[in-house]
Amino acid sequence: MQFNEQKSIYLQIADYICDKILDGTWPDGQRIPSIRDMAVQLEVNPNTVTRTYTMLLDEGTLQNKRGIGYFTGDDARRMVLEKRRNQFVEQDLPALFKTMVTLDIGVGQVGELYMKYLEEQNHEDK
Repeated sequence: MQFNEQKSIYLQIADYICDKILDGTWPDGQRIPSIRDMAVQLEVNPNTVTRTYTMLLDEGTLQNKRGIGYFTGDDARRMVLEKRRNQFVEQDLPALFKTMVTLDIGVGQVGELYMKYLEEQNHEDK
């Protein structure tokens, strides 16, 4: 995993875990790697992974089944999706709107590009 210097490593690991939940690699209730295994896989200190897991446990994305291991929460996908949507609406959209105004790009143009993108995705999926 390539880490970005602009964001704490434990938060980047949390994003990685949430990506795995969203893309279906780790569905709700799925066992995930142990702290030690995740640290080895990502080549980071186990304390960093512990910090990530603790944060995700606190927010309910992960569950710790004592003696068995760590699992995605029963409603993890919905929770991650809601969190990411809120982040997009509160942080990403205002930046996008500002750029659109600066570059004089209208909503209609963005809509057309979005429809083109969806068509291309449908062709790639087939």
